Formats: sequence, C-alpha cells, structure tokens
Amino acid sequence: MMQIKTRTVNESAYQHLLEAGVAPLLARLYAGRGVVDKSELETSLAGIIPPERLTNSAEMAKLLADAIQQNKKILVIGDYDADGATATAVAVKGLRSMGANVDFLVPNRFEYGYGLTPEIVALAAMQNPDILITVDNGIASVDGVKAANSLGLQVLVTDHHLPGDTTPDATCIVNPNQHGCNFPSKNLAGVGVMFYVLLALRAELRARGAFENRLEPNLTELLDLVALGTVADLVKLDVNNRILVEQGLRRIRANACCAGITALLKIAGKSPEKTTAQDLGFYVGPRLNAAGRLDDMRLGISCLLAGTETDALQKAQTLHELNMERRNIESDMQDSALTALDNIEVAEQFSLSLYQPDWHQGVIGILASRLKEKYHRPTLVFADAGEGVLKGSGRSIAGLHLRDALDLVTKHHPQLIIKFGGHAMAAGLSIREVDFLAFQQAFEAVTRTLLNEADLQAVMETDGNLSANEISLQAAQTLASQAWGQGFPLPLFNDDFKVINQRVIGEKHSKLILEKEQKRFDAIYFNCSDDLPETITAVYAMEANEYKGLQTLQLQIKHVFNNNFT
Repeated sequence: MMQIKTRTVNESAYQHLLEAGVAPLLARLYAGRGVVDKSELETSLAGIIPPERLTNSAEMAKLLADAIQQNKKILVIGDYDADGATATAVAVKGLRSMGANVDFLVPNRFEYGYGLTPEIVALAAMQNPDILITVDNGIASVDGVKAANSLGLQVLVTDHHLPGDTTPDATCIVNPNQHGCNFPSKNLAGVGVMFYVLLALRAELRARGAFENRLEPNLTELLDLVALGTVADLVKLDVNNRILVEQGLRRIRANACCAGITALLKIAGKSPEKTTAQDLGFYVGPRLNAAGRLDDMRLGISCLLAGTETDALQKAQTLHELNMERRNIESDMQDSALTALDNIEVAEQFSLSLYQPDWHQGVIGILASRLKEKYHRPTLVFADAGEGVLKGSGRSIAGLHLRDALDLVTKHHPQLIIKFGGHAMAAGLSIREVDFLAFQQAFEAVTRTLLNEADLQAVMETDGNLSANEISLQAAQTLASQAWGQGFPLPLFNDDFKVINQRVIGEKHSKLILEKEQKRFDAIYFNCSDDLPETITAVYAMEANEYKGLQTLQLQIKHVFNNNFT
C-alpha cells in the first residue's frame, strides 16, 4: 500500500528565499529540496566549480596537450549507456576541436562486457593508438590497464564511479570520487568529468600559446551533450550539475545543439524550443540507450557526432526503431515476470530475484526497475550470458545499499558471485546458472538483516497541497522551465478532487475532468482504465500540454488514493 509523505520545508530557508525575491511557490519547492540561499539557484556557467579543483585535471591536461603537439593518436574507450555515449561524443568533439588525432572504441556489451578489459585493450591495439583515454569507465579496470601498460600504451582514466580497494596503474586518473579528491561535487556524470578535463586542456593549451593564430574552441557548444548524459545517468542534480544541465537546455532551446539531439527530439515528437530535463530523460535518453541495449552503441555515438541533419535523422530513426523493439521485449519480459510472481507471496518477501532463460541481457535493468517500482522490493533480474553464466542487473529501495548487500552475500558465500559492482541504488553481477536458487536464498537472507517491514512500505513524497488558484498554466510553464531531476525531484502535489468526467483513451489510459474549489482541470492518468469513484485524493504533476501549437494546463496523475485504489 502506498503512503503519501509531504516533503519537509525549511521555514527559515523559505523566508530567506522570499526576501530574496523568489516567487512563493518556487521558494517553497526550493526550500523543500535543500536550497537555503538564492545563490544556489545560479545558472550562469561562471558559477560552476573551477576545473583546477578537480584532482589531476591539470596533470591530464598537460599529458593531452603534449599528445596534441606531438600528433599522437588518442583512442577514446567509451561505455554503452547514454552517459558513456555522450561522454565519448564530448571527448571526440572536444579533442578534435583542439587539434587532436582522436577516434573512439566502445565495447559491445554482449561480446566484451563493461569497461577497459584486457580483451578491449587487445581490440584497441589493432588501431595502433599511443594513448587510451577512458570515459565513464576505467576506475575498476585494473587488469585492462595492466594489459595496456604491457603493450606500451599510455592510459588516462576519466570516470565517476566509486573506486574499489585497488585502483588501476594508469598514467593519470581524474575521478571526483577517487580517494584524495576534494572536488566539492561528487555527483558529476562521466560526461561531466570529461567536460571538465577539456576545460583544463583548453586552459593548458592557452597557456602554451596554441591559440595565438587561431580561435579558441568554444566548449559551451558541448553542453547539450553534457546535459543529456547528466540527466540520463540519473546523477544527483546538485548546484554544479544543475548549472551544466540548464546551460545545455538553453542551447537546445535556442536550436544551437548538435544535429543528433535535434534529430532524436524530432523523432520523439518533441520541440527543441520547449525541451525540458524530463524530455531528455524520458524521450532522448531511452532512444540513445536502445543502441547499447540491443545492438551496438557505435550507432548512438555516430548519431551524436553526425555532421548533417540528414545523417542524424537516419540514425535517429534507426535508434527509434530499436527503442520500439526494446519496449516490446520489455513488455513480454514483464508479462512473464508477473506470471512467475503469481506463484510467489511477494508480500512475504524482502527481495525479488528472477530469471528466465529467454530474457534479454540488454533489458534486464529496465525490468528490474519496473518490478522494484511495482513491488517496492530490492530486485535483481538475470539473463543467460552463455557458458553457464547468468548476468544480473539490480535496483534497490531507500534503506538498502545494493552494492554493500551483494558484498555481504560474498562474505557469507564466497564462491556464489563471480563478480559484481555498482552503487546504492543499482548494481550488476554475474553468477553461475546452477547457483541461481542458492543466490536467491542468500540475497533474501541478507536483505532480511538489512531491512525491516517499514522499509518495504512504499512512500510517495509530495510537495503538499495547492489551492485551486495556484494550479495554473503559468505555474506549469514556470515549473517546466526549471531543471528537475535526480536529487532535485520534479514537483508533485496531492489534493482532493471530484471526478466530473472520465473516459478511456488508447485502451489503457484515463482522460479526466477534475474539480477542486469550483474550478475544473483536465487530467490524464496513464496506465489506468479502472473506473474512479466520485472523489479521489490524487498525486499529480502540473504540465503544459501542447496541441496544435496551443498550450493548456493538464494534470498528470501519478497515483490515486481512496478506499478502492491504493
């Protein structure tokens, strides 16, 4: 059963923001998200943390500047998700703009798995590079860096993931989360780290006089990609990340973004001029990710690097078709998962671990996320990876650090997990197929020691009630213009409404007319076609719905509470 929790608002911060001229509704929302001073709402690029504060960024800049001046060949080793794809595109575009000889290589997840492995090093060596630079990976690539060193390849690591007990013996590592780095924001995405390295590199080349006879590259041209990767990777939108995302959104809205993002927005039916952070997360990111999930992320990166609108649209169309295929696969997997769960007393479980031989490796993470949201349990979903090995992807709930839980399983059962990695809310692992039932039992036992029944109670946090006059198109437009995301969540409200009218559209969605204080509002409730009672308590978001160029207010219902709907 879902419960509503109203977000706590710091009254002192709220009053301070009001006195600084912030509108009452926004002041309330910001204060509820930890903002205590108007300076934290800074959106100018001048407000970002200086790149020299990122440990080793200046050292890496010197190494890259030397490589550029000596015309050494640089090979970017990317990753197969949206953060990795955008980080690769930023690296390639940025380094080329400064005169580097650079290309990229991204592992096919089904053949090579994640990161700079010895196998990827061998593949990279066939291109005869002098330097390998990782983006969104590398901090765990101890064996891969060792293999590269043995071949005389210099390795530069840019990453944002948490390091393990042993770090690779790379020539230079830039990672805000590495031991000893005092960079104030630990939430940079992989693409953000690479952007910072480029800022440092440009400063180094400037100091060397490299731009005396030519224009300096304008690195703000890369911020659309930085915004996309930051939003898609679900890193916390702290002050620094909000600036990067806001600046990227401004470029997109001004039609000053790369052809690939424009094409992906167009394919998704979205207008660049009105793009929001939610559009990047829900429409652009999934289409880009589809390449890595079902095919090869080279397609996604090539779309982002496309030099013409025609080329970008062709690649975006292919990505769109892959995403449709992914959605169909996901739907079939979810149906089979729900069927399997019919035979399980989910309410008696503290965790869910599921496996079907025909499930697709590239979609298990999405399925784990969907099941976690539905049942509010830490969820691990496995697929056949061949040779008797299962690959798993997990999503967790507040109260259980997933990577730490898997670490505890290995301490209790040292031979059960072949390898694992991740963080608090998401993780990946590999186990032997014959060990699935034993792992399922071990993981359940561990979660029972780390969680209590109260943790399994789903809570929907909202920003409380609004008066009918506060629910307006202007308010919706104002909210849409802000950069909301992970750690700075999109505002949700909860209020009591009368249901004046309800009709089913698209076979499974409800189009509603709701009434509050004698004012009526259009609303949409996706994936619910059940008859609603005359009065409901609804959790909703305000949105500006556009049709034929006209914007109207629409409430998007997220959840309904009443005696029959919980």
